[in-house]
Amino acid sequence: MHQYDVIFAKGKYAMDNDANEPQLNEDDVISLIEARHPQLGKAAVPLTITMKAEDQALMITGPNTGGKTVTLKTTGLLTIMAQAGLFIPASPESTVMIFDEIFCDIGDGQSIEANLSTFSSRLVNIIDILRQAGPGTLALIDEIGSGTEPNEGMGLAQAILEQLVEKKAKLMVTTHFTEMKELANKRSDFINGSMSFDLETLKPTYRLIIGEAGESQAFQIALKLGLHPAIIERAHQVSYQETKSYVMDDSVLKSREMKQQVTVPRYTKKKAGNTKEELVAQFNMGDNVKVKATGETAIVYKGPDEHGDYIVQQKGEKLKLNHKRLELYIPAAELYPPDYDFDIIFKSKEYRKVTKQLDRKHVEGLSIEEEEF
Repeated sequence: MHQYDVIFAKGKYAMDNDANEPQLNEDDVISLIEARHPQLGKAAVPLTITMKAEDQALMITGPNTGGKTVTLKTTGLLTIMAQAGLFIPASPESTVMIFDEIFCDIGDGQSIEANLSTFSSRLVNIIDILRQAGPGTLALIDEIGSGTEPNEGMGLAQAILEQLVEKKAKLMVTTHFTEMKELANKRSDFINGSMSFDLETLKPTYRLIIGEAGESQAFQIALKLGLHPAIIERAHQVSYQETKSYVMDDSVLKSREMKQQVTVPRYTKKKAGNTKEELVAQFNMGDNVKVKATGETAIVYKGPDEHGDYIVQQKGEKLKLNHKRLELYIPAAELYPPDYDFDIIFKSKEYRKVTKQLDRKHVEGLSIEEEEF
C-alpha cells in the first residue's frame, strides 16, 4: 500500500503541475527546456537552460531581482526531483544529468551564535564544497566573492572557480564582477549567460540568454530615472577608466521638464482681513527649503493652511513655519523619483510597519492613527 501510495502521489503531483518525464543522461549535459520553479507554478516565466558536455561552468550575470538566483534554484531542484523519480515542470525534451553530489551556496548563512559574518559563513560553505567536489558534482554558487572588498572578492571568486573546474565539477554561478564575464569569454570550458532586462519599462523579463554576458544596467536605470548624464558619465569613467557619453531620451527629458514646471514655487492670492491681499508661496511635499532666519534646510511635509503656514521636518522634528520664513532650495522632483513613498521620510518605522500589515490583511485588535507633529 505504501508503494502504491507513493506512485499515485507522484502521478497526482505531475498532473497538478503540468510536469513531464525528463530524459536522463550521464554525459555531463544539462538541458532544461521551458522549465519552471515548482513553487512559482504557472505564473513563472519559463527558463531554458542548456549546458553541453564541454561547458563546465555557466556564469550568469544581469541586474538585481532579474532572476539569477531563481535560475540556480530551478536547476538544482529539478535535477533532484528527476533523480528522486519525479516528473518535472519542464518540456518533455528536457534532459537531466545524473549527479553523485549536488552542492549549493545560495543566500546568507550568517550565524550570530557562531559569530560568523556573511562573508565568513559563505566562505566556510564554499571551502566544504571545494573539499568534496569532483567528477559527477553539480555546484550552484550565488554571488560568488561578494561580501568583502571587491578586488579581493573577485580574486577569490576566480581562484575558487578555477579550482572547481580543475576538479571536474559542473558549475552554475551568478556574479556582478566584470572580470568574471571576461574570464568566461577567454576560456573554452566557460560560457556566459545573462538575465535580460527591459530598459523601457525598467523591469526584468526573467529570461535567460545563453552565450551573452549581461550588464547590471545601473547607469541606464539611473539615466532613465532622471539622474543627470554628467554624473553618470563620471561614474562610468571611475568604474571602467574610459569615457562614454550618456544622453537622456526625449520622454525622460519631457517628463523631467514637466515635473520641474510643477514644482517651481507658484503663487496664489490670499485675503488678509477685508481689504488687503498678499501673495502666498506654494511649496510641494518633499521640497527642500531653507529657513531664512537660520539658513538651515528642512523638508516640506504639509501646507499651506489658511494662514500660509507649512509643516516642515527638520532634523527629525516637525515644525510649523510661515511661508514668509521659507525659500525653495531644491525641488522634490530633482531629489526623488515620481512614485517615491514619502512615508519613509515623514512617518515612524512603527507606523509604516503597522500600515504594511493592514494593507495585506485585517489584523484583529490592530489599528493605526494618523501621526501628527
